[in-house]
Amino acid sequence: MPTKKSPRKGSLQFWPRKRASKFLPRVNWSFVKGKKILKGFIVYKAGMASAIVKDTTPNSMTLNKQIAVPVTILEAPTIKIFSVRFYKDSKVMKDVIVEHSNKELKKKLKMPKQIKNHAEELEKIKDYDDITIIVYSQVKKTNLKKTPDMSEIGLNGTLDEKLNFVKEKIGKEISVSEFFEKNQVVDLRGLTKGKGLQGPVKRFGITLKQHKSEKGQRRPGSLGPWHPARVTFRVPQAGQLGMFTRVIYNNKILDLGKAEEKFKNIKNYGNLKTDYVIVCGSVQGTAKRQLVLTASSRETKKQTKKHYELLEMR
Repeated sequence: MPTKKSPRKGSLQFWPRKRASKFLPRVNWSFVKGKKILKGFIVYKAGMASAIVKDTTPNSMTLNKQIAVPVTILEAPTIKIFSVRFYKDSKVMKDVIVEHSNKELKKKLKMPKQIKNHAEELEKIKDYDDITIIVYSQVKKTNLKKTPDMSEIGLNGTLDEKLNFVKEKIGKEISVSEFFEKNQVVDLRGLTKGKGLQGPVKRFGITLKQHKSEKGQRRPGSLGPWHPARVTFRVPQAGQLGMFTRVIYNNKILDLGKAEEKFKNIKNYGNLKTDYVIVCGSVQGTAKRQLVLTASSRETKKQTKKHYELLEMR
């Protein structure tokens, strides 16, 4: 018989396998591209549903037919700019706070007692390479909570275009429909559902041992050789599973707009009160999980050419 071969269990690309330090991940915005100037948006997962759509994708086997597609409903309350961050040689050169009146932010952050005039501060800064903005979600408008979530969001365009955009949007609410559109391909970044302490079979997918084997079935047969005389980090062992930062690439936006009492009594979530985004497929995390919706960093032709017309939600 041929020698049995089995690839190692558990990708070392995701290491260490421990809980993420924060809910909203930090994004390397230089990799994210897009048509609009704003590269990302903070959204909240409401739940999943089935959508009846008309497939208008060219050369599709179901062209002009009605098909059922699994979709995820996201709530996207408006965001506002908290501060502007200037970079020089990939290092943070200066942060200019432009918002200090929000009471909920003062509970979350240590705000300086005296805030300088942000218009003058923005004009003073010279010789910088890039601009990003720190935004906070107006989650108080939803049914979820009061404390806003904050994230750094990248911008597209030249330095002048970025600075003009910031000056124009200071103190104003920014909605998701201004920068994302139907049938656009997007990525979603956030934490997976937490599973707690799990054994090596569930955590790494190793095979169960024979039922008469000693010292348990749901464990590896060996922890390693005599030398080196230690257990290496590559051995599948019990530990934390879930609450890991992951990216779901190339989700198609099926629909977006104002909720206006369209979505009610969603399980474990409730009613949608603000803007919504419906994306095809599933998204990581539990209901109420905060996520970062970004323009696609690596579009595929297959996902880009898909085109659906929403007919009904079930």
